[in-house]
Amino acid sequence: MRGSLLLIMLTATLAHAAWNGYVEVRDLRLDAGGLDELAIDAGAGSLAVVGDAVLDEIVVTATINVPDAGEEEAREIIDSDMVLTLERSGDSAVLNSYFESSGRRVGDAPTIGLEVRVPERIGLAVDDGSGSIKIENVRGAVNVDDGSGSISMTGVGDVTIDDGSGSITVEQAHNDVRIVDGSGSITVRAVAGSVYLDDGSGGIDVSDVARDLIIEEDGSGSVRVAGVQGRVEQDN
Repeated sequence: MRGSLLLIMLTATLAHAAWNGYVEVRDLRLDAGGLDELAIDAGAGSLAVVGDAVLDEIVVTATINVPDAGEEEAREIIDSDMVLTLERSGDSAVLNSYFESSGRRVGDAPTIGLEVRVPERIGLAVDDGSGSIKIENVRGAVNVDDGSGSISMTGVGDVTIDDGSGSITVEQAHNDVRIVDGSGSITVRAVAGSVYLDDGSGGIDVSDVARDLIIEEDGSGSVRVAGVQGRVEQDN
């Protein structure tokens, strides 16, 4: 039922034993009427989110990979350890996508790769364990708390990133950009607001900022700045 609290999950569209393990694809959908934000709690696996101006629902394609496992073993692991839900909670949607650790497996851990389409007006709150993150054309506020893996954003609203490690690229941000980064390069281009950076290590490249650039801390790495219209402050 559209707008209900229940998970809307379609039948698995693909399930087969691949050379590197078992792969299964599942689709989830949720009516986005009245929703302001999508909160994503993701474990290991890539995440791609794209905003769509005419979309009125949240559409998720989840690619589940259980390495080095046959179909029977993989299905047992999925049934007992996997959390994959998309639900409404007030004016937010909540997407949970991860494997709970059972201690039963030896070797590579299972992953869930996510491809998500949302109305472009919606905001994002992402808590991600590991794996690349790519976000495009999401005009709401975007908040990312990431353990490791590259982050790429284009055409986004207000941006806040707290990142452990991995490269970060933010382009065409319509509001302010705030980044706290442990290690990895930072590239920020074409920002309509101000940019605030706190960087442990890695090069910084910032260009075409309409307001201020404040580098609160730069541990190590080169700094390149061009086209900042406001003030530039750097505290080493």
